[in-house]
Amino acid sequence: MREVAQRAGVSVTTVSHVVNHKTEARIGPEARERVRQAVEELGYRPNALAKTLVQGTSPFIGLVADSIASTPFAGQIVHGAQEEAWRHGHVLLVTNTEGNQEAEERAIAMMLQYNVRGILYSRWYHREVEVPPALGETDSVLVNCYGRVGAGPAAVVPDEVDGGRRAAEILLRRGHRRIAFINTTTASPARSGRLQGYRQALAGAGIPVDEDLILEARPDQEGGYGIADDLLATGATGVCCHNDRMAMGLYDTIKERGLSIPQDLSVVGFDNQEVIAGHLHPSLSTVALPHYEMGAAGVRVLLGLQEVPAGGILTVPCPPVERDSVDGAAAPPTG
Repeated sequence: MREVAQRAGVSVTTVSHVVNHKTEARIGPEARERVRQAVEELGYRPNALAKTLVQGTSPFIGLVADSIASTPFAGQIVHGAQEEAWRHGHVLLVTNTEGNQEAEERAIAMMLQYNVRGILYSRWYHREVEVPPALGETDSVLVNCYGRVGAGPAAVVPDEVDGGRRAAEILLRRGHRRIAFINTTTASPARSGRLQGYRQALAGAGIPVDEDLILEARPDQEGGYGIADDLLATGATGVCCHNDRMAMGLYDTIKERGLSIPQDLSVVGFDNQEVIAGHLHPSLSTVALPHYEMGAAGVRVLLGLQEVPAGGILTVPCPPVERDSVDGAAAPPTG
């Protein structure tokens, strides 16, 4: 700053007023222009950390995550948060801890030392978490996870019920009435929420829920592959799968049985994991987890730009993505 002042022929105080855009300071336009030219010629940049200490505010928002940076579809949380932070004049500082508690504690401590505006605390799949006590030292928002009811920071999570309902409605709109649901065997908000949404969709269409059409399998390709024969035995014309990986395994068994999708069975997944859903043959109709929107909403909540409902949890809708795996209802397939 002293070098800029010498080059422009003004005081250090004048330089400080110009670079900090203090329009109320009594500085003539000619002097301001000399300062701006000197700044450009010398490549001067203000010390952001020093400004933070003096002003008590920071342009940085921290994001502490477990594995989302190495999980392709969940990495959209970082993307959404980063772009929303930029829109509001902030920079995102990202730490990916891979679930290491010591690394997580050090990351939060470092961000607090830099006086960040606040911290987003995120997980790659939706679940309840133990909120680190250190988050109480600054503004914080949980993203794709939540703490115990009535305690801890606000949370932004996917609306699993909405997603389950929309998945079933893809099939209902094409005339399907005997619709199966393959749920995961793993307890989670997704397991209960998506099933609840499926039940709501059938009730809204005036269709009684047949419990024989609700099956369970591991939430992966092997689970979908292994449950296919049980599914075919139900006489369902369409099926909602807990996730896209399960649907991928189901595809394999259906083809092995000499049947085709969607002519013999319409299939809907969940997640919109592009590497799977967009590249299956036929491409998979599914419901997207709104990772980008959750990251962006987390920043808005942190900055006080978006309100959170009573109860402290903001749910983000899960949009349907319709592709080629659903056709009009036909006669039930047989294995």
